[in-house]
Amino acid sequence: MPSTLPEGEVAPRDGALPDAAVREAGSRPLGFYLHVPFCASRCGYCDFNTYTATELGGGGSQASYAETAVGEVRMARRVLGELDRPVDTVFFGGGTPTLLPAADLGKMLAAVRDEFGLAPGAEVTTEANPESVDPAYLEALLEAGFTRVSFGMQSASSQVLRILDRQHTPGRALQAVKEATAAGFEHVNLDLIYGTPGESLDDWRGSLESALSVQPDHVSAYALIVEDGTQLARRIRRGELPMTDDDDLADKYVLADEMLSAEGLHWYEVSNWARSTAARCRHNELYWRGDTWWGIGPGAHSHVGGIRWWNVKHPSAYAERLNAGESPAHARETLDPETRRVERVLLEVRLSDGLPLEVLDEAGRAAAKSVLQNGLATIASTPPESKESTESAAGGRLVLTPRGRLLADAVVRDLLP
Repeated sequence: MPSTLPEGEVAPRDGALPDAAVREAGSRPLGFYLHVPFCASRCGYCDFNTYTATELGGGGSQASYAETAVGEVRMARRVLGELDRPVDTVFFGGGTPTLLPAADLGKMLAAVRDEFGLAPGAEVTTEANPESVDPAYLEALLEAGFTRVSFGMQSASSQVLRILDRQHTPGRALQAVKEATAAGFEHVNLDLIYGTPGESLDDWRGSLESALSVQPDHVSAYALIVEDGTQLARRIRRGELPMTDDDDLADKYVLADEMLSAEGLHWYEVSNWARSTAARCRHNELYWRGDTWWGIGPGAHSHVGGIRWWNVKHPSAYAERLNAGESPAHARETLDPETRRVERVLLEVRLSDGLPLEVLDEAGRAAAKSVLQNGLATIASTPPESKESTESAAGGRLVLTPRGRLLADAVVRDLLP
């Protein structure tokens, strides 16, 4: 299967990294992402690297997948031989990780624990479709060491779920939250999508009310993006469904922020709300701050000390590489200081903690004045424990206002002229 991944630089067959990259990684939080590329069916809006077949050949089957992924964890240990720090976060995504037996997810987590160790209080999350778990499965996850579960609810409207090609009924996600709470999970997230063609504002309000009724401690709400090549994009192109509308998306974001905030869930990233600092998704924060993560699985991306790479996409090709004792990396790139600075602006401006103004160059600082004058952001002082001066703008952080969050992409364009 031809890869559509970026070409980048040639990745070493043994996965070796520069010593400087490994040394830098030792000073930053470390996370592992484990990609499970299987789904029972493909959602019409999804363009993720997922597969619906249970047997893909070449070692790419669901039955053998956990052992294959464990092989990459062990390879990571060899490559990061000089890195001596435990793992802060582990995140299982997909696809649908919970299509695999709970014992398989436990085996993959155990490999990370055995090879690297888990830091005290480490966050261990799995995504799950509501219909793919039951109380026994959730209890098995908790026993294996998982601390957090994230359910793909998307909507409480039957009509919207049908358009998205979701398989669960509107009430199943709410029941799954109750089951996870009963099993003993302290942290439960619900993923929601707004802006589906045909979704009314009342539909969206009903989805928010339903989500809040089971009191999750974290909610992610994402505007629907119509990706080229998806079934949804084809239906819109044929005129079967209307295209998403920016004004409609803005109205629904404002409603989400109002309703979630009123129930004690506060934004900490443009599309994410949590009841407390402890309830935030620490793994995602690790991405947003450019820390260190190793992505396990076909198509997974990794970042260690300014080196970013991505694995081959197909599960069979992925398994073949590992079975041959080779790195599954398709290619990689070395991020220069300016690229890393630009990425900090792109990501950290979306956080409630704000973007340190010192990250901006001269043109960006000039543009920030206009952003402030237009009411898109405010200046917050650096935290009291920081050694930076809080008496000048150079020591502050740019924090988006509610209107600024609606125009976050435009703010970024202004800050990176």
